[in-house]
Amino acid sequence: CIEQLRFDRRSFKKLCIMLTNIGGLHDTQNMMVDEQVAMSLHILTHHVKNRVVKFRFKRSGETVSRHFKNVVNAIIRLQDHLLKNPKSFLKTRLMEYGSCLRLNLISFFFYTRCLGALDGTFVKVNVSSNEKSRYRTRKGEIATNVLAVCSPEMQFIYILSWWEGSAADSRVL
Repeated sequence: CIEQLRFDRRSFKKLCIMLTNIGGLHDTQNMMVDEQVAMSLHILTHHVKNRVVKFRFKRSGETVSRHFKNVVNAIIRLQDHLLKNPKSFLKTRLMEYGSCLRLNLISFFFYTRCLGALDGTFVKVNVSSNEKSRYRTRKGEIATNVLAVCSPEMQFIYILSWWEGSAADSRVL
């Protein structure tokens, strides 16, 4: 489950339940929600084409496309439950610092509309010898490419940590 879908079984089941209860996804006559979600996650996590999923799941291309669209729409409907909306930077700082803010107002001025920050970094990892080439960075280290998003209050609101070190930043993004 982790290798194919990048989810452990418990998290996968929890996602399926949320997509059913909140996202409005439902079983069809020929396919359960679990299979719809598994197909969609396989497409997203491995960046594979419709015909690969069609062969692997033994479904028609039209069926794969239709269920992928339904799962993505259900995931979008979960955004209010899964994503935390950041507060305005200036408003939060005014409440915290009050009159001290006047001294630093010029430095804060350019960040008043800032919703957060996004950056990537490499974290060294140990992998089996047959996977080392995938995790080798352009500087020759064995690492995983980690993308992190944080709010102006320096709280992590999203972390993506499983990309191979050889993956370009633009692909991770």
